[in-house]
Amino acid sequence: MIYESFAPAQSLFLWATFGIALVMGALVNKTNFCTMGAISDWVNMGDTGRLRAWLFAIAVAVLGVVVLESNGLVNADAAFPPYRANQLVWAENLLGGLLFGIGMTLASGCGNKALIRIGGGNLKSIMVFVIIAVIAYYMTNPFPDSDKTLFTVLFYDWIRPLAMTLQTKQDLGSVLSGAEKAASTRLMIGGILALALIAFAFKSKDFRTSLDNVLGGLVVGLAVLAAWYVTSNVMVSADGQNYSLQNFVAEQWDMFAAAGDIKPADSRPLSPQSFTFINPMGQTFGYALSGFKATAMTFGLMAVAGVILGSFLWAVVSRSFRIEWFASFQDFVNHFIGAVLMGFGGVLAMGCTIGQAVTGISTLAIGSFIAFIAIVIGSAGTMKYQYWKMMREA
Repeated sequence: MIYESFAPAQSLFLWATFGIALVMGALVNKTNFCTMGAISDWVNMGDTGRLRAWLFAIAVAVLGVVVLESNGLVNADAAFPPYRANQLVWAENLLGGLLFGIGMTLASGCGNKALIRIGGGNLKSIMVFVIIAVIAYYMTNPFPDSDKTLFTVLFYDWIRPLAMTLQTKQDLGSVLSGAEKAASTRLMIGGILALALIAFAFKSKDFRTSLDNVLGGLVVGLAVLAAWYVTSNVMVSADGQNYSLQNFVAEQWDMFAAAGDIKPADSRPLSPQSFTFINPMGQTFGYALSGFKATAMTFGLMAVAGVILGSFLWAVVSRSFRIEWFASFQDFVNHFIGAVLMGFGGVLAMGCTIGQAVTGISTLAIGSFIAFIAIVIGSAGTMKYQYWKMMREA
């Protein structure tokens, strides 16, 4: 996927993302794939069907990434966000994961689920989306006429000093065997992990015989893998060399940009990446603030739009589209607080139940495992507290 100029390369980069997200949105709606629901089923009913679907998605993504990366077809080292950075922000992964897990439980679903519900007619999720988008945007972008962000004001001074600087990248392959043997070690670890997760998932007859659970996990895992592949392989050829879109914009634009090319406002979102939904909600808010300029179009924005539209199309086809509003004032408060916590937590953790627990873990980054575990603990703990409170009141 090599192009002679930037414009058609960027167009494929963005529209392929939209197409993959469209399919994922439709099938996630169809199969009721839901990470918060997976934890709820497990904690409250002992049903592990959707949990196994989530783990199956992780397995598919991990196995696909390590195999493609070993063949030079995925470049997770250059990912945005930088999952494998040698600075391990473990405290941010931990705190962010806990906040996100609590928030998604209060708001009846994670960021991806909020987009699915918007497509299905849920007006509550529009409020959740807007709150997450504003917080996520100002966590990473300065306030108007200021150089400060929500992150620098509320978190940076006390949480960033807790970060650990490693001698290698933080993926398990690099940590365990060093840079020279990292690729082969990742292939071995990823293969073992993926096979173990697949075996665990399919050990359950209930899971094996549930088309929705198997299909949901497979589609989410393949969607994450497909996005990694596309964003790692769309390139621009100039002066006899092939440049990634990010490198072309950041380093070669003034020399090789063609007439009619529009320079993106930020080159980082052109890096290899896959699906995550909290920061992209912030990017969507930034796109609106820009006056819907083409320079603010990103992978994340197209992913958000694709998932919503895919969910909407399935809701229409299946006649499941329903307008839904808050059942009570307490319902509104829960969703409001949950959205706030997901906005802060998702950025701190550097991802959500898809962005860290599937996309991030597919890179075998230590921080992604920490965030995933913290999300599960935060969500499960909140459910246990809600049950205890309900029983006490009863």
